[in-house]
Amino acid sequence: MSVASVLAPAPGCAASAPLSDWVAQHQARFEQYAQSCLSAEDREPRRLHAAMRYAVLNGGKRVRPLLVYAAGEFGSTPEAVLDPIAVAVEFVHAYSLVHDDMPCMDDDVLRRGKPTVHVAFDEATAMLTGDALQAEAFHVLANAALPAETCVMLIRDLAWASGTAGMCGGQAIDLAAVGCDMSASQLETMHRMKTGALLRASVTMGAAAGRIGAAERAALERYADAIGLAFQIVDDLLDTVGTSAELGKTAGKDLQQSKPTYVSVLGIEAARRWAERLRAEAHDALSTLGAEAQPRTMRLRQLADLIVQRRS
Repeated sequence: MSVASVLAPAPGCAASAPLSDWVAQHQARFEQYAQSCLSAEDREPRRLHAAMRYAVLNGGKRVRPLLVYAAGEFGSTPEAVLDPIAVAVEFVHAYSLVHDDMPCMDDDVLRRGKPTVHVAFDEATAMLTGDALQAEAFHVLANAALPAETCVMLIRDLAWASGTAGMCGGQAIDLAAVGCDMSASQLETMHRMKTGALLRASVTMGAAAGRIGAAERAALERYADAIGLAFQIVDDLLDTVGTSAELGKTAGKDLQQSKPTYVSVLGIEAARRWAERLRAEAHDALSTLGAEAQPRTMRLRQLADLIVQRRS
């Protein structure tokens, strides 16, 4: 399937803007708001602030912010309310990439088509950049124009997705698995933590800013669980079949480092089939919400397609 067909309006939604326009609009919105949340490069400590802006701005697909906006759209939440949530989630994601790329982790030199932070600056600055972005993520949420109880809930959800039950825990398992054999179920557990937890939080936090019921939240959680795992499977596939120029990062790195992946455990075709099954699961989860809710799920469904059928 072509990128153009993935980005086309969903059936029955011809009056809506194509996903490509919606994505561009919300990427630009995110970029502008993120810039306002980051200190200027001429403010001390200048090198740290420059590295933070380098790590966050002008690069990346912004999948997590897009999921925040799409889930917020489902809950009819104003975009201005969603901006700090989108930024907070992406700040955590950006900090994780900065740390992951360092020599003590994956030791990579290319990210988003440009030198990684520790290469462009230095290792100590990269470490501080990640630390500061993590802190800024929670600072942004704490100051969001939302009821105090909602802010606390969002902070709790992001902390869970970022900690030992989520991203950091999954990364620890990943590091320990280098050179080891893993079963498909062990690999799934690792990636539901390392990658899936933050993608899941992007959906649930975006939805939580609006008014949704228990059944709606359950459906969105099923959707988020499916796309979170599908995202990592596709990442593993792209690391195998893509090029560094296409990906904006070093291709084949997992194989070079003897890391278990869905491709090494299942093979390319089986991994592709699993990603497609997860895409169907995401759509099925949203379908349980009933016909009248479907127009509000359009962007979430399109993003599920884009996540699975992307080429970078």
